[in-house]
Amino acid sequence: MPGTVRIRAFALIALFSGLILQALPAVAQEQAIGGTLSQRAEEGEDPVPVEGVVITVTQDGNEVGSATTDAEGNWTVPVPAPGDYDVALDASTLPPGVTLSDPERSELTDINVRPGQTRRVIFQLGGGGAGGTSTWDRVASLVVVGLKLGAIIALSSVGLSLIFGVTGLVNFSHAELVTLGAFIAYVFHAGGPRWPLVVAALPAVLFGVTFGWGQEKVLWGPLRRRGMGVLTMMVVSIGLGFALRFLILAFFGGLPRAYPDFASQGAVAFLGFSVVPKHVVAIVAALVILGGVGLFLERTLAGTALRAVRDNPDLAESSGIAVDRVVALTWALGAGLAAIGGVFFGVTESVQWSMGFDLLLLMFAAVVLGGLGTAYGAMLGGFVVGISVEMSTLFFPNELKNAVGLVLLIIMLIWRPQGLLGVRERIG
Repeated sequence: MPGTVRIRAFALIALFSGLILQALPAVAQEQAIGGTLSQRAEEGEDPVPVEGVVITVTQDGNEVGSATTDAEGNWTVPVPAPGDYDVALDASTLPPGVTLSDPERSELTDINVRPGQTRRVIFQLGGGGAGGTSTWDRVASLVVVGLKLGAIIALSSVGLSLIFGVTGLVNFSHAELVTLGAFIAYVFHAGGPRWPLVVAALPAVLFGVTFGWGQEKVLWGPLRRRGMGVLTMMVVSIGLGFALRFLILAFFGGLPRAYPDFASQGAVAFLGFSVVPKHVVAIVAALVILGGVGLFLERTLAGTALRAVRDNPDLAESSGIAVDRVVALTWALGAGLAAIGGVFFGVTESVQWSMGFDLLLLMFAAVVLGGLGTAYGAMLGGFVVGISVEMSTLFFPNELKNAVGLVLLIIMLIWRPQGLLGVRERIG
């Protein structure tokens, strides 16, 4: 029977992999045009990233693609072939108080891109920058961006926390499930099928669920039955994470990409400050999904069984609960949520091979902050970490903001090791 289950797991993963590989040639890109849009508020101050500005790339009068600068001012537009391109900045999408130093330089012409090159271009900005907007405007915008990041962290880290609670395993390869979800949605959205992103996200989530379930049946379950310790399995997860990360790099390349449906979305005015609509959509959708997870855990038999196994596996098994099935369900649920988080991360930022790994530290910080093994703790910790990280840019350089997650992790381990929603336990 176990052999049959493993064969089914391999078959399902192989089926999804075949569908993805069929679409891969259509999305392979080798060159791009990109840059970072920022300006100095005053002499001697650090550059301030400018978010929500639309930049369009054309060739011979035909639009090749467009991108919107992210929270760090970065933007990238893949181009289909080497050659000369024109790059235009839409000045109407600049935040209030920010202008081009030379309005005549809103379009840069004849930008030559060589094979395999990511050509960087610079638009010089003038005007107020951070100084042209009030402190309230900047704080309000950072709160929205922080909620967006927190929603993504919460979605991605719930599975990490549940898997630890049920199996005791700290899964370092969980970050790659985030990346896989983002890339699979990109394949079905921008590749062969060219489905709307809402539809393309469905196979990404389905693949995540299947891949998580397959991992438990093919790898982690057999290792546990052989008596492998949790520490050794953690080392295996680190190796699996490295293998998946570089396989993604080999198949998809290292070029950042944007979902076409959301690549050219600019900021709009809301309550006196600028906000990007896709950030609001990501926050609302994530809250709905997290609410659904909470209802599943509290109101369904499967959710009750999962919480019982998390609290006491031996007692749950003696009560007639099929522990192995619950563990497989936890892996499937956690991987599916990570895939959804990856799609939202790709919508609000960009899709690239290291995106999950870049989020891993913040996910661990959220899980520890909220309480190891608790789904609600991971949700709460995700939002606390996301808002804290983004708000820290008011006082520290943008490059240091992720270090705030590490500082929160250290403080929580010293002050309250069980986390905000965790329970003290006796060890030994």
